[in-house]
Amino acid sequence: MLKKIERGFESGLFASRWLLAPFYVGLIASIAILLVVFVRVFLAMIPYTVTMSVEDAILKVLTLLDIALAANLILVVILAGYESFVSKIDTEGHEDRPAWMGTTSFSGLKLKLYASIVAISGIQLLKSFMAIGERPLTDRELFWMTVIHFAFVITALLSALTDWLSSRQGKKSVP
Repeated sequence: MLKKIERGFESGLFASRWLLAPFYVGLIASIAILLVVFVRVFLAMIPYTVTMSVEDAILKVLTLLDIALAANLILVVILAGYESFVSKIDTEGHEDRPAWMGTTSFSGLKLKLYASIVAISGIQLLKSFMAIGERPLTDRELFWMTVIHFAFVITALLSALTDWLSSRQGKKSVP
């Protein structure tokens, strides 16, 4: 009787992973929202293409790149998270299946997230530095943006170091 209750409870726990599916649907919708913003920013650039300065063109392209990186980050979270926590995605043999799908561990996903966050933060910082003189950013604001960016970089490096040390420790304990 106890074994039957335990098995039922464990089945319920295992089935609860599907509660994550609506989160992934919401993240898919957020990629669609980013697409709308990307198209809006891109279309707004077109009338000024001939007259815009190199700096303005770079800032606009960096904005588009920022949006694309954010969308990539969301997609990685959706695919890796769904495969890790909900269900395997049956795309075996599909020519467009990303090589990392199905092989990315939680540690690998975490590092991909950190790398994307550092890249996005770096682009924001570069845009701010390039816009000096065009919009009023104080030295204090630039200082804190730089500190925050370096906090992301240090966090990513420490996380990678921790994962590397953990993997080395695991190899040492194998007989």
